[in-house]
Amino acid sequence: MEAPGGPEGPRPPRGDDSLGNTRETPRQLSREQFFVLISAASINLGSMMCYSILGPFFPKEAEKKGVSNTVTGMIFGCYALFDLLASLVFGKYLVQIGAKFMFVAGMFVSGGVTILFGVLDQVPKGPVFIAMCFLVRMADAVSFAAAITASFSILAKAFPNSVATVLGSLEIFSGLGLVLGPPLGGFLYQSFGYEVPFIFLGCIVLLMIPLNMYILPNYDSDPGEHSFWKLIALPKVALIAFVINSLSSCFGFLDPTLSLFVLEKFNLPAGYVGLVFLGLASSYAISSPLFGLLSDKMPHLRKWFLVWGNIITAGCYMLLGPIPVLHIKSQLWLLVLILVLNGISAGMSIIPTIPEILSCAYENGFEEGLSTLGLVSGLFSAMWSVGVTL
Repeated sequence: MEAPGGPEGPRPPRGDDSLGNTRETPRQLSREQFFVLISAASINLGSMMCYSILGPFFPKEAEKKGVSNTVTGMIFGCYALFDLLASLVFGKYLVQIGAKFMFVAGMFVSGGVTILFGVLDQVPKGPVFIAMCFLVRMADAVSFAAAITASFSILAKAFPNSVATVLGSLEIFSGLGLVLGPPLGGFLYQSFGYEVPFIFLGCIVLLMIPLNMYILPNYDSDPGEHSFWKLIALPKVALIAFVINSLSSCFGFLDPTLSLFVLEKFNLPAGYVGLVFLGLASSYAISSPLFGLLSDKMPHLRKWFLVWGNIITAGCYMLLGPIPVLHIKSQLWLLVLILVLNGISAGMSIIPTIPEILSCAYENGFEEGLSTLGLVSGLFSAMWSVGVTL
C-alpha cells in the first residue's frame, strides 16, 4: 500500500509550518500507518525496558564483582558513546541499508545481547567481567541505534504532516518501558536472581520480530546528496543539537547515580528503587503527546517549549539533591515530586526538536525524502548520545 499522497507521501510545505496543515491530515489512519505505529510502539517499549532494567540492581551487582562506581558509570556511558557513532553511520546509510531491514536487524541483535547480559554473573569478577560488560553494552547500543534511527525515519515518512504528534504519542510507550523496566527488573531480580530479568526481556524483544517482519512496510528512496556536516552547520540546527545534548546529559547523570543515592539515603530495597523512577517516566509519557499535538498545531510555540522546558529542567536539578546553598533537607517525597516535574519539562523540551530540525532542513534545500529523514533521526540519536556520554 502506498503512503498517503502517492509513493513519496504528502510533501510538507516550507517555512515554520513545514510540518503543519497546508494539506489536511486524514482523520482516519490508513492500514499502513496503523502498522507503522504498532512497529514503532513495540521498539519504543522493548528497547526502553531493556535499557532501564539495569538501574535498580546492576550497580549493586557490579560492586560484588569488584567494579568501582566510576567504572560502573563508564559501563552505562559506553552505551551512549557507541549509540552516537552508530547513529551517525546508520542515519547516513539508511537508504542503502533499507529502513525495514535496519529496524528488524536492530531488534534481533538487541534481544540477543540482552539475554547475554543475563549470563554475565557467571563470568569471573574483575577485568574479565568488566570487559564482557563493555562488549555486551556496545553491541546493545549499536543494535538500539539501528532500530531507533529506522523507526524515527519510517514514522516521519508515514506521517509527514504530524511528526511531533506521532512522536509525542509514541513516547507513551517509551515512558511505559521506562516505567515498567526498573520495577519489573527489581522484582525479578529479588525473586529469581540476576539472570531472569535479562532473559525475560530479551525473549520479549525477540518475540516481537516476526510481527514486525510481517506488518512493517518497505519505503524506497534515492540516496541524498547532503551530509550530517551540512545539517549540523545550520545555526538553528546547531542550537537545537546543543539543547538535545544538555537534556540527555541530565538524564545520563541519573542512570548510574540515582539508584545508589536512593538506596543509601532512604534505605529502600531494590524493588522499591524502581518505583522512584516511576515519577519521571510516567509524567514524561503523559505530557509528551500534549506537547507533540501543540507543536504540530501551533509551530510558533516550539521555541517557547524549548526555552521554558530547559529552564524548568535546570530548576529541577537544583532541587533534586538539593544543592547545599538552598539548605533544604533531602526527602523522598520531594525527590519524587521533582522527578515528576522533570518528566514534564523533558517532554516540553524534547518533543519539538525533531520537527524543528526537519523544518530547518527543508528550508535550507534538503530534499524531502527518506535520506533527509535518516539524517535527522540519526542526528537526534547521535546528539542525545553525546550528552549521555558526557
